[in-house]
Amino acid sequence: MTQQIEEESEALARAAVGAPGQQRSPLGRRVRSTASAYGFMAPAVALVLTFFVVAGILLLILSFTDLQSANFNDAWTFIGFDNYERLFTDAFFPKIARNTVFYVLTTLIVFNLGLALVLALVTTSIPRRAGFFFRLVWLLPRLTPSVVYIMMWQRIGAGDPFGIYNQIAPEFLGASGGNLYLGGSPWTFVILTNGFIGASFGMIIFTSALESIPKDLLTAAKVDGAGTWRIIRDIKLPMIKWPLLFIATYQTLSLLTSFEYILLLTEGGPGLFTTEVWALTAYKRAFSAYTGNSQWGYGATWAIVLVTIALLLAVVYVKLFKFNELIEEPRIENL
Repeated sequence: MTQQIEEESEALARAAVGAPGQQRSPLGRRVRSTASAYGFMAPAVALVLTFFVVAGILLLILSFTDLQSANFNDAWTFIGFDNYERLFTDAFFPKIARNTVFYVLTTLIVFNLGLALVLALVTTSIPRRAGFFFRLVWLLPRLTPSVVYIMMWQRIGAGDPFGIYNQIAPEFLGASGGNLYLGGSPWTFVILTNGFIGASFGMIIFTSALESIPKDLLTAAKVDGAGTWRIIRDIKLPMIKWPLLFIATYQTLSLLTSFEYILLLTEGGPGLFTTEVWALTAYKRAFSAYTGNSQWGYGATWAIVLVTIALLLAVVYVKLFKFNELIEEPRIENL
């Protein structure tokens, strides 16, 4: 009887922990875990392949054709690198390239990084509720529909007697009663409209990073006599290095491909290509029909060159900022 009870107990124990012969093999566990991981990733992979990879390949093929609205019903005619030669010999190519570099660098440095960091530092240094309210107010432009947001700026910069700015300080930006965003200072308004949107994104990221800094570390620095600027320079900025690099990378690529607010505000004007950037030119060549004929093949060429530049910049950022260190697992001695 005692032996039977012992055998039953041993069987129950083996069933609870798994007998050696019943344990899953390491290979089987790896296969199942890998299959599960790919199963979760499958929807995202399908979307990326459909709307990015396949679309990019079609765009590349299209750039080697002369497809336009005039010959849409005809068979595609492949013209080799004629569109690319036409692009780089375009009389306005240097101006559009300069506009793009100026727009991206100015907006990135002044607003998407600079102002966003200042807002995050200020709102995390005041009482928590006040900081939360201020950030919420600053997010309103991002939450506002684009058309409504641009109509507000048009009302601010319109000429006399409608422009709000012209009724307050018309001489400051050289408006003299005229239309600011189409005459006086078009680039000022283009960068402001985009900058306030971009600054809100960086502000949220930087705020989260600053809030994660241990309070004991900041308290110890104050006890040691460190002032506000010293704490920011020696503690806060080094500890939010990765968010700074992420925002610099993400916003550079985002600005390269953005044209929505420029299109709504100035349409690239006033005049010929005054505020027109590369992405807007690609859109206009393909869809806006400068000459009454949408040139899809030529517009695709502008887009392909822009995508190539963005990919090269992404690789440079990854190598320069050592993003592999950001995603690697921490070593146990650093924990």
